[in-house]
Amino acid sequence: MNAPLPIVLVPGLSCSARLYDEQIPALWQLGPVTIATHNQDDNIGAIARWILSAAPPSFALVGLSLGGYIAFEVLRQAPLRVVKLALLDTSARPDSAEQTAQRRTLMEMAGNGRFAEISNLIFPRLVHSSHQDDPRLRQIHRAMAAETGADAYVRQQRAIIGRSDSRPHLRAISCPTLVLVGDSDQVTPPECAAEIAGGMPEARLIAVPECGHLSTLEQPDFVTRALVEFLAH
Repeated sequence: MNAPLPIVLVPGLSCSARLYDEQIPALWQLGPVTIATHNQDDNIGAIARWILSAAPPSFALVGLSLGGYIAFEVLRQAPLRVVKLALLDTSARPDSAEQTAQRRTLMEMAGNGRFAEISNLIFPRLVHSSHQDDPRLRQIHRAMAAETGADAYVRQQRAIIGRSDSRPHLRAISCPTLVLVGDSDQVTPPECAAEIAGGMPEARLIAVPECGHLSTLEQPDFVTRALVEFLAH
């Protein structure tokens, strides 16, 4: 029997532990599961340092979207502590000028008392077309935003805007890696996942069918099986 593997899960932008609700029971069978805190700083380096200060000496790291950006920085700071890596619906690229402008618009909304409007505004872009009218997903997304709050949301957006280009560092990531992406992800499209997997020596790429950016919520059973299969062997 394999030794228990501590697993650290890093949520995405404006997401809370709810992002991984469907995965945690199965992952817990493999080892202790921790949800990383990622809303207290406005730069990726500081967030990664905070996570490492609270993490076990060695662990498996799972990050979705912003969680993936943070995971790349964790690997830069402490590559030997991460024994397995799962990157879900994320990108190694830095922000484009257009993306940064869009983020600043949303940050201004949050700062002007319109944070509650953001979830409804961006939700259609986060999920597959077949999930646009799913009341359960909409409610989860609104709940996670409320749990994050406007101030932390703005900090997270600043961190995303200032993140490094991780593409030059991909070849140095030598731990076994799962790269998973929704086949209809509009935020970090499949081409971003393919770029990550193609640049890493030990990466496996999986596309999630009928899925957008929030894969752990949209196709929870598929994602859970993929993570358990990867982390258990």
